[in-house]
Amino acid sequence: MKVGVLTSSRADFGIYLPLLKALKEDDFFQMELIVFGTHLSKFHGYSVQQILDEGFEPKHQIHQMIMTDEPVSIATSYGVTAMKFAEFWQNNVFDCVFCLGDRYEMAAAVAAGIPFNVPFAHIHGGETTLGAIDNVYRHCITLAAKWHFVAAEPFIVRVKEITGTDKNCVVTGSLSLVNLQQSPLFGLDEFRNKWQIDLSIPSILITLHPETVAYQQNEFYASEAFNAFKQLSQEYQLIITMPNADTSGMIYRNVFQKLKATNPEKIYLIENFGTQSYFSCMKHVGLVLGNSSSGIIEAASFGKYVINLGDRQKGRLTSPNTIDMSFDNELIINKVKEIFGKEYKGTNIYFQLQSVQKIQKFLKNQH
Repeated sequence: MKVGVLTSSRADFGIYLPLLKALKEDDFFQMELIVFGTHLSKFHGYSVQQILDEGFEPKHQIHQMIMTDEPVSIATSYGVTAMKFAEFWQNNVFDCVFCLGDRYEMAAAVAAGIPFNVPFAHIHGGETTLGAIDNVYRHCITLAAKWHFVAAEPFIVRVKEITGTDKNCVVTGSLSLVNLQQSPLFGLDEFRNKWQIDLSIPSILITLHPETVAYQQNEFYASEAFNAFKQLSQEYQLIITMPNADTSGMIYRNVFQKLKATNPEKIYLIENFGTQSYFSCMKHVGLVLGNSSSGIIEAASFGKYVINLGDRQKGRLTSPNTIDMSFDNELIINKVKEIFGKEYKGTNIYFQLQSVQKIQKFLKNQH
C-alpha cells in the first residue's frame, strides 16, 4: 500500500512520529513523506532537519510559504499552496494520504487533492477550537477525507455531523501520547547539556500562539502576556517556544524578544525543541502555560496542570488539569502562584491503548 504523509510543521511531525516509525517497519506499507510549510522555512527553525535526524527521508519537498503574517499573506499562501499541490497530485498517486490537524496550509494541500479523488486519512478531526480560524480548516479537511482517526469518542459525533456518516471513523486516542511511551526522555543533566537550561530551577513551559479569529485583539493579549511573564520571570525560569506561522504571529515574536531582554538569564526562547526535548521539558517543569493543544493533550500524562489562556482552544475537550483563563496579567500571576508545582493525579481523556496498531489494522482491512 503506497502511503503519503503530509507534514507541514514541527508540531504535526512530532504527533505523526510513532505512526511513521511503524509504517516504515511494516513491509505492507510503502511510505513517502510530503514536506512543506514551516518545515522548509529557516525563519521558523528549518524543522526538516528534525525529519532527517529521526532517520526519515523528506521524499517530496514543496516550497510555498509567504513570509509575512497579515491576513492577505495567509490567504495568498493558501492559494499558492493549492496551486503547488495541484501539480503534485496530478503527478503522484497514493492509496492513502495522511493529513493531520487544522493548519491552513494543510487544508490547502487537501483542497487541491479533491478533484483528483485523493484518499485522505485525517488525524485529529472532529475537534473544536472556536478562537482559531483553524477550526474552519479542520472541518474542511474532515469533509474532504475518506477515513478519520479521531482522538476521543465524542469527536465521532462531530465527524458524522460534517460528513453524514461515521462508517470510516476510528477512535485511536492521540498519537502524540504514544511518543511518551516510546521516546526516552532527557534527565536534568542531559537536558542541561543539550540546551544549556537548568530545569532544576523552578520553571514554566510556555507555548503561546495568536488568536486568529479575533486577531485584532492580539496586541492587547500580547501586552497582557508580556506584563505577566515579566513579573513571573522574577520568581520562575520561563521556557518559551516560539509561535507558528499564523496571522499576527510576529506580534508575539516581537514581544517575546522584548521580554527576553528584560531578564535574559531567566527567559529562554526556543524556535524548535523537537519532540523528545519538548516532552522532556514538560516532564521537569512545574507548570504549562499558554494556548496550545500540546498542553491540553499531553500535559495530563505528565501529571501537570495547564493554564489555558484566551479563546484559541475554546470548545476543545479537556482533562480536569486544564484551567481556562482570560488574558489578564494579574489573574495569570495569581493563578500561577496558586498552582505551580502541584501534581495532577487524574486521567488523560486523549489516551488510548494500541493507537498506531488500530490505524495499521484499519488500513490493511481497506486495501
